[in-house]
Amino acid sequence: MLKVGITGGIGSGKSVVCRVFETLGIPVFSADDAAKHVMEHDATLVAAIKALLGDVYTNGRPDRDRISALVYNNTALLQQLNALVHPATIAYANEWMARQHAPYVIKEAAIFFESGSNKGMDVMVGVSAPRALRAARAMQRSHLSADKVQAIMDRQMDDDQKMHLCDHVIINDDHTAVLPQVLRLHQLFLQQAARTA
Repeated sequence: MLKVGITGGIGSGKSVVCRVFETLGIPVFSADDAAKHVMEHDATLVAAIKALLGDVYTNGRPDRDRISALVYNNTALLQQLNALVHPATIAYANEWMARQHAPYVIKEAAIFFESGSNKGMDVMVGVSAPRALRAARAMQRSHLSADKVQAIMDRQMDDDQKMHLCDHVIINDDHTAVLPQVLRLHQLFLQQAARTA
């Protein structure tokens, strides 16, 4: 089975692109959703997070605001947290992929290259949009301040660098139609999957 990674910075529109692939019948795995799941349900990970950050859980669920406040300006602590969460998320993704029966599957994640998890993918697709547009989308969607969005962007890999590392790039700039780009890649991935089957 062909494994396709979809990545892009905050506000690039990865989720929009993935929904189009889903309507074409392709299973999509969201690394963000998976991270939330394992942080709540993986007992070993929960214990490790509590050992690192203290009891940042409320009614058995991670308190995202408290966790964010702890790691926001502490790069070392954020790296330690990621070192716990990423392997658990990757393992969960691999289990999920093994259960799928489609010609190809998609894994969506913002930090493929940063975490090294791109090595488990056969093809990487980047979703690109201008920085100002990405910032506006992120503020509207997540109700974050401009400063908070800029801080997140500054921590992420440079978008040009990330797109350069991808095999294909989808432009999502509110001017270029996304659907034809997705349909072209869908046909390409079906052909690749057929060759590797």
